[in-house]
Amino acid sequence: MADMAPEFSRPVIADKVSARESVEKITAGPAERAALAKRLDLVSLDSLTALVRLRRIRGGQMVRVTGELEAEVVQSCVVTLEPLPAHVRDTFQALFAPAHLVPKDEDELDNLGLDDEADPPEPIENGRIDIGELVAQHLSLALDPYPRKADAERFVHVEDWEGEGEFPDAPNEPPPDMDAGEDAESPVGAAPSTPDAEGGEKPNPFAALAKLRPKT
Repeated sequence: MADMAPEFSRPVIADKVSARESVEKITAGPAERAALAKRLDLVSLDSLTALVRLRRIRGGQMVRVTGELEAEVVQSCVVTLEPLPAHVRDTFQALFAPAHLVPKDEDELDNLGLDDEADPPEPIENGRIDIGELVAQHLSLALDPYPRKADAERFVHVEDWEGEGEFPDAPNEPPPDMDAGEDAESPVGAAPSTPDAEGGEKPNPFAALAKLRPKT
């Protein structure tokens, strides 16, 4: 089965990259942005541009790619699912080499003498380096993995609260003795229970919330 074409493809012929740095400015079109938004689980990708620099290094054996990307994205808040616009800006770098020079283990990687912070080189496939796909991969890494609206805590439900910190909108009464029996006193200021239609007592909602508060 043939590999699917990248959503944002800008191939560069590797043999045309020289020791003198070349610069490419690339911009994603509407169809490419829509396809990338689907791939990256975005509400929308309103813009994506990148400035990419390529240069041969290590005696011409490898190609170093560096660049900066900028994007306007709309993600979904992980709490409210509301649209959350964001501006993304990031820098990146990568090494590319012929397949026979790509290290197969740590010993071969050490023999290359790369900087400690440098990633292993990626193989040059079919004589081309796809700088568009490289930008798409680094955009994915630059996105906020847990986008949240500033006031998202207001929408946390009782059943989602795990007892850490203050429960949103909880009353300020001191918590009751959790080990007390049914005759334990109600929290100060709590409204008394009221009889229901069948003559029993309805549970006091404020007392129930107070029991959820952690002990201090």
